[in-house]
Amino acid sequence: MTLTAPSSILPRLDINTGIARKMLTGFISDQIAKAGMKRAIVGLSGGIDSALSAYLSAEALGAENVLAVRMPYRVSSEASLLDAEAVIQDLGLPSLTVPITDMADPLINQFPDMNRIRQGNILARLRMIVLYDQSAAWGGLVMGTSNKTEFLLGYSTIYGDSGVALQPIADLYKYQVRQLAAAVGVPQAIINKAPSADLWEGQTDEGELGFTYNDVDQVLFLLVDERFTVSEVVDEGFDRAFVENVWRRVKANHYKRTMPNIAKLSRRSIGHDFLYLRDWTGR
Repeated sequence: MTLTAPSSILPRLDINTGIARKMLTGFISDQIAKAGMKRAIVGLSGGIDSALSAYLSAEALGAENVLAVRMPYRVSSEASLLDAEAVIQDLGLPSLTVPITDMADPLINQFPDMNRIRQGNILARLRMIVLYDQSAAWGGLVMGTSNKTEFLLGYSTIYGDSGVALQPIADLYKYQVRQLAAAVGVPQAIINKAPSADLWEGQTDEGELGFTYNDVDQVLFLLVDERFTVSEVVDEGFDRAFVENVWRRVKANHYKRTMPNIAKLSRRSIGHDFLYLRDWTGR
């Protein structure tokens, strides 16, 4: 159990989908233009997050300028491929399917002790390689598909699904992703299905994490956005062990949300003193 008393936190996470839609499509078009490009690449998994990124990108840039790439592994479900195809057809996106089984298995098979986490990281990083190859071939930026919940919990792979050029939905909790996805027209079947990284048969995000997105979104919102202490979150009706576990994960995975640290030797070290916004262009 994650809750010890009824909670009314979720309504506080509600977003104005019209404003969010306008801001995120504006962000995409602005960032693409500042990079001197007109196109984007989206890795489509068949899940809600990549679908939302695709819909926002198509609205911002035009569907003809968004390449959807499916990268199935041998255990990928047929349903996921069909859901990705539904997005492609609904938006009219140019698309490409690049199976990664023959790339992944020669590496995986070299290690008899390979576990699911290591294998999942290999698959995520291979997909990043494919997307960046298509970025070079097609001339577009790789769009991120991670949400705020995943980022805060560290539920991502460094230089895998987090290895992207920009992150349009990374300030939306999963609860908010569902709201915006419904507003922009993501198929209801994709919105309703259990979130899954599709790493093995029957795998679900919530089963792997050990809690529901709705529960953890409420706790994260209080801890991060509202700056509550652990005790204050517990006072809202949440189980202390659950809250402490969530906060421990947020802190332990902070390194995933930052660039690698640079050892400082000079007066102006990159990332310390020579530090500018992403779109800095100099004098």
